Amino acid sequence: MVEPVTAEAPPLPRPRILRQSWLDLTFIHWAVDPASIAHFYPPGTRPDTFEGRAYVGLIPFRMVGNGFARGPALLPDFLETNIRLYSVDDHGRRGVFFLSLDANRRDVVAAARTIFGLPYRHTHMRYETTAITHTYTTQQPSSRITVQVGAPIESTGLEFFLTARWGLHVRRAGRTWYLPNEHPTWQLRSAEILDLQAGSLLQSVGLPDLSIRPPDHVAHSPGVRSYFGLPRRPAGR
Repeated sequence: MVEPVTAEAPPLPRPRILRQSWLDLTFIHWAVDPASIAHFYPPGTRPDTFEGRAYVGLIPFRMVGNGFARGPALLPDFLETNIRLYSVDDHGRRGVFFLSLDANRRDVVAAARTIFGLPYRHTHMRYETTAITHTYTTQQPSSRITVQVGAPIESTGLEFFLTARWGLHVRRAGRTWYLPNEHPTWQLRSAEILDLQAGSLLQSVGLPDLSIRPPDHVAHSPGVRSYFGLPRRPAGR
């Protein structure tokens, strides 16, 4: 049985091992045929769907306050832009599966790849903001995203499906693991794309066709603080 989509995180089993804050996020999503992306998923997982459609997410943001659950931050703040899919495993756990995570700190990239096996890549990045706009730029692969933020929105089932994900699936040491997390309910605002140049970035993960059509859903959030628990048993072989 697949766990329900919930706006609030289920209790995170102790001990909490890590904390980090995700700030100034823009959520950009394209709806796709689940069969068109099924080959990306690690063993023991499959595309999660909402009303028969799967989604590809492009999410730029600032990462701050990285450290153990208690104590001072251990890693410097950095910028990140990730491309992610939505997954469900053989135990019914919903999560996120990352195709790429671009960051502007080599030490962060090395640590995340070594410890968790996440597909981080180093690139130069820049974040600029005004009272109502946010611009995120990456190099190699290149992208430029500018959005104008509007009024708060009342989340629907789709918003909860895309943002209320309480874990991630990662391929590590030949197995697929589930890393649970918790965070407050997202406070979302409407967002209008003023500039979206992400062809090279999407092509780098094998999704070039998405850049030729506009996204199906865009939203913005000031952010949340998140906590991670211990990895759970493999979702598949």
